[in-house]
Amino acid sequence: MSQNISQYESDVWKTADLLIGAGIKQSDFPKFMMPFFALIMVESRLIRYAKELESEIDRKDIDGFIEEFKDLGLGFNDYVVRENKTLKDICKNDKTFDVDFHAYLKAFDSETKYLLGVDKGNEEAKFLDISGVSGQLKKKGILFASVKTWSEIDLAPFNNSEITTLEEHIKRKWADISAETAGEQYTPDDIISLISEIIASKMVDNGKFLTIFDPTCGGGNLLFGVEDKIQEKFPNRPTATFGQDWSDSLYALAKIESRFRKDSKIEYGNSLTDIKFIHNKFDIVVANPPYGVDWKGYKKDIDNDQTERFHDIPSISDGQFLFTQHILYHLADDGLSIVVHNGSTLFSGDAGSGESNIRKFFFDNDYVEALIQMPTDEFFNTGIYTYLWVFNKNKPVERKDKVILINGSELFVPLKKSRGKKRKEMDLENRKIIVETLTNFKETGFAKVFDKWHFYFNKQSIMLTNVDENGKSLEAELPVKTNKEGEEKRVKSIVLKPVKITQTETDDSSAIEITEFEISTFDPARFSSLDDCFEKQIKPIIAELDYKEKNLKVITEKASYYYDADKESLVEQLLSPSPSERAGVRLLGCGKIVIKASLKKTSKTKPAFIEITVELTPDYQKDYEIVPYSPNPEENQQRIDDFMAKFITKPFEYLDNVIGAEINFNKVFYQPEQLREVPEIVADLQVLENELKTLENELAL
Repeated sequence: MSQNISQYESDVWKTADLLIGAGIKQSDFPKFMMPFFALIMVESRLIRYAKELESEIDRKDIDGFIEEFKDLGLGFNDYVVRENKTLKDICKNDKTFDVDFHAYLKAFDSETKYLLGVDKGNEEAKFLDISGVSGQLKKKGILFASVKTWSEIDLAPFNNSEITTLEEHIKRKWADISAETAGEQYTPDDIISLISEIIASKMVDNGKFLTIFDPTCGGGNLLFGVEDKIQEKFPNRPTATFGQDWSDSLYALAKIESRFRKDSKIEYGNSLTDIKFIHNKFDIVVANPPYGVDWKGYKKDIDNDQTERFHDIPSISDGQFLFTQHILYHLADDGLSIVVHNGSTLFSGDAGSGESNIRKFFFDNDYVEALIQMPTDEFFNTGIYTYLWVFNKNKPVERKDKVILINGSELFVPLKKSRGKKRKEMDLENRKIIVETLTNFKETGFAKVFDKWHFYFNKQSIMLTNVDENGKSLEAELPVKTNKEGEEKRVKSIVLKPVKITQTETDDSSAIEITEFEISTFDPARFSSLDDCFEKQIKPIIAELDYKEKNLKVITEKASYYYDADKESLVEQLLSPSPSERAGVRLLGCGKIVIKASLKKTSKTKPAFIEITVELTPDYQKDYEIVPYSPNPEENQQRIDDFMAKFITKPFEYLDNVIGAEINFNKVFYQPEQLREVPEIVADLQVLENELKTLENELAL
């Protein structure tokens, strides 16, 4: 088959010529091609298995032959198996084609009809919707020609693996033209090979039964591709595949494929909310879940999940980490999983966020063995960097609490011809380098081994006390009072009893002045109620007051208060100072003037009124610092203390500390730009200067 793969791929793609002629958009080709590709795959396999059965059972005993064939569980078509007729036969007569084609589709067993979407009602799942697609082609007058073209593609001589190989090439072509179909789930063959080779590097040919699962299997290319490649290397290890997907057409393709494999079970539904394998644990889990796809449509189901799969919840805009946690839930205690992600799962989310907590959960449990960066332009519908997360629940003792980062971004060969956005490929030699690097687990020019703690960090919150130019805060001016328990504590603020608040704009074009601090009357011509006055007049006025403006003053009976921005201090200026008070000006230290307005509702003793209050408070500022982490609590605290002593100059208090986790590939493998030597730059400048002089001379002629 490998020698003829290009021929058959081109034969399949010829069927699109009729679609082009009928004015069907290229992005819609998969919708019109998938059902018929599935149809010829099914028919070819039914023909092949019928011929194989003929060597055991005489076809003259047709009832016994049919009974034995149905027992194989491969599907059934009365035309193909009983009457030995094919799609090609019914295309010989265009006059009876419509009736014969309909009868041919109806002759399939119920499950095949269900997957192909034969004669589905409006309320039923249509999956590949072959009846609906056929109806559209008939309206365009190309149904007979289309089916006839498909019927001439004879896949009967080839085995399951060979047909699967062809199927992957066709899916790739669909991925090139439509990210809305197979492209969202399609994993290139070279990446499938790399994943398979990593898995195989950790296996032995001991005959033990191996279960392989993909919870986002799409059309099955990754799941079945891994199975085929493992069976090539370990022919004595029986395998079973399990998959789930909720794309109608892709599920149908994978389900049809699964029936021609020895042990395979594909289920329909959203893996996150409709778990089909809830009690299963798998030896191998592979997946390429969708990137950057939100999950708000089933947020309620995730929030109410009772399976304990989800240690934490990521951002609703990207569900990659939901799938990854689901994968680890299904992974056996000695299992291995390789998951394809984009870069956001490495670093998105701050400490304490869902993403950071999920990464920390992975590291806490020592699940992560390796992270491998793929080249850009590796996938068919995106040019971004992608990463393989290698999860191993049975890490060797010498790898406990260690993680290797492998930078494979330069390990590729350019394709001679781009396939969509795929311009690069990891050939066998480059894949060997990655597998050997992971096997050796030693540092190289493109691989670094870390203790897992390297990826943790402290996000230490602190409360800074801002001070003036003399290092003083208003905090020192706050009076100390004794509480009921006899404890002495500073009050939080100085409460003023102002008689006036004034603020004038620097250009003297406008001014704000407040002289009433309990307002109970309002102008009924302007406002409908005191509430209305509070919302439309008082609140906007208070909001405009800025204590850092030099011309904001709060005046009491004895003094005025303002903020001196140059000295970064609140100033108290006595209105009638005594000679001993040196003009009555005193710096109180760095602080804030807090002016508030509140609407007090009517009580039994007092009607409703608006109250304006003024307080002087210290200027506190909440901040945080990122500090390297140590798993030893005493050492970790010492690191934080040393960091603060070195970098924080203001008084502060510790608040909460949150441990985060992230992986920064760019920082680990950063290569500084090589600066040119000065003589080289000077020489280049001299050349440019000479060229400029020559040009000037030429222009002067």
